[in-house]
Amino acid sequence: MLKFVLWLLAGVNLLVLAIGQGYLGSFRTETREPARLKNQLQANKLTLLTQVQATAPAAPPASEEAATPAAAAPAPALPTSYACTEVGNFLLADGRRFEAQVAALDLGDRQSRRNVAGQDISSYMVYIPPQGSKEGADRKAGELKQLGVTNYFIMNESSPLRWGISLGVFKSETSAQSQLASLNKQGVHSARVAPRYSASKQLAYQFRDLDAATRARLEKIKTQFPEQELRNCK
Repeated sequence: MLKFVLWLLAGVNLLVLAIGQGYLGSFRTETREPARLKNQLQANKLTLLTQVQATAPAAPPASEEAATPAAAAPAPALPTSYACTEVGNFLLADGRRFEAQVAALDLGDRQSRRNVAGQDISSYMVYIPPQGSKEGADRKAGELKQLGVTNYFIMNESSPLRWGISLGVFKSETSAQSQLASLNKQGVHSARVAPRYSASKQLAYQFRDLDAATRARLEKIKTQFPEQELRNCK
């Protein structure tokens, strides 16, 4: 029995010695492979981070699309032809002058002219606005008589001024304003001045299938008529 205990103690001592010398390995990696651990850490390449840097989210990797500069958008191409261009509206005299200028373009049947209904001021009228009915117009006429105004006319035709009262028609606006001032001195304060229109014929010109150079020449001619508009048409 004593021998068994001696042999057991000897075995335990040998086991402790083997563990201490590292023959049986170790739970501490740095004791077993110190060179490998040193190479893994590479202490000279470590960088200490602040708390803010350590907690900040990592920036996403830049995509290839972001890294590649965007291609420049191509410039819009100018139209090579203009289907329909219209210039106008001209009074007759100006239209004839425009036609003479455009003749140099030699457009043939690609050029056409159309009549446009226009309105010209033919005169100016001094009037009292419509009174709503014949009775209202008669009452207003009685007031005019009391103020010494005898030159008036009740308008009873079918028009926007029906049951209004005309106080005179004048060729120029200056004459109409002079009459209005005279009526105001007599106590007539509801009178107004308005232009009167007459139908007139105007001209518009259309040009089809123009190339860019011909369109530019047409625009240059149009600059001699600054009151006219150049526009696209159908």
